Amino acid sequence: MSTPSTSSGPLTGLRILDLTHVVMGPYATQLLADQGAEVIVLESPRGDTNRMMGAGPHPQLSGTSLNLMRNKRSVTLDLAAEDGQETVRRLVATCDVVVSSLRPRTVERLGLDYATLTAVRPDLVYCQAQGWPLDGPHADDPAYDDVIQAATGIADIMDRTYGSPALVPTILADKVCGVFIAQAITAALLHRERTGEGQFVEVPMTTAMSAFLLVEHGAGAIPEPPSDVPGYRRILSPERRPCPTVDGWVHLLPYQPDHYARLFAAVGRTDLLDDPRYADRRAAIANSDTLYRDVREVVAAYTTAEILEICAAQGIPATHVATLSELVDALPLGTHPVAGGYRVIPHPIRFSRTPADLRLPAPLIGADTETVLAELSGLGPEVLGEVGPSPLGM
Repeated sequence: MSTPSTSSGPLTGLRILDLTHVVMGPYATQLLADQGAEVIVLESPRGDTNRMMGAGPHPQLSGTSLNLMRNKRSVTLDLAAEDGQETVRRLVATCDVVVSSLRPRTVERLGLDYATLTAVRPDLVYCQAQGWPLDGPHADDPAYDDVIQAATGIADIMDRTYGSPALVPTILADKVCGVFIAQAITAALLHRERTGEGQFVEVPMTTAMSAFLLVEHGAGAIPEPPSDVPGYRRILSPERRPCPTVDGWVHLLPYQPDHYARLFAAVGRTDLLDDPRYADRRAAIANSDTLYRDVREVVAAYTTAEILEICAAQGIPATHVATLSELVDALPLGTHPVAGGYRVIPHPIRFSRTPADLRLPAPLIGADTETVLAELSGLGPEVLGEVGPSPLGM
């Protein structure tokens, strides 16, 4: 059982009912919770999938869920029962936002759709996120990160770069769409603040990820008629990768033409200074493969410290290649009341007046059910009834 502490986050005072699962939706609500919103997660009795994603210190808390579920309260209800559905409606009446990543048919079957819930909270901001647009033929199709990466060009750019379709080895679509969800909700809340009107917000993953990818990869295909095929050539170069040094790895990006000139001059490769392939930015982009190979050849003669010192002196962006272990080791330590010590992933945004903070540790499954329901006027644990199997259809 956990009780929210006073928060100074910019979203303090907002209450969100979270009907999402796995990573996309929970990541969105983690961002909002870290910024001060009170987030109530409606979970299946067996808990959300992210609770079992990888190793963890407790059967209900994976390393993933220790951060993903923080600043939230967990409630379990039997949504197959009339009492459970009525309880949710009473809960929604106290909420500013409902966010769902359930399939549309499941939402309607459980009476959690926008039309039903706005009958009890007319100014509700309701965000629905699913794989494909609701007005299309695939609205109810299952969708996970792997499928969305394949459907939105990620696998194709990997093919064009490395010669075979592949997925980026992180749940890119889930996390990008999670940020879209959080931003969309705050935008809708700003509209409500100005007008008093709630609204329905839809975030189809395929639409969001396509828009994300085509920012640069629309490239010459965006004009009509097109002036080139899709794809930003510099980014698609297979040579765009970290460079080996004498004792490790670095990555540097001499982004401007004068960066390359300074680098080549500093390492004594004056033969490359007047190379017409690198005369200006357009030429350098068109010849990215050979340019990156020349840089790799230069770097290979130096230690990591030496090449970083050269880059710093010449104002060239560069860094050593950090490992996952280094990133984790740099995280601050926290203590969970049940799971013990763990590494806290800091909120990525810093507010000067309304700082985001860690108010609540990740709850166990249903740990806050009685407390949350008791907060509803006259409603206590007697309405819980029997907990049914997988009420959220997850």
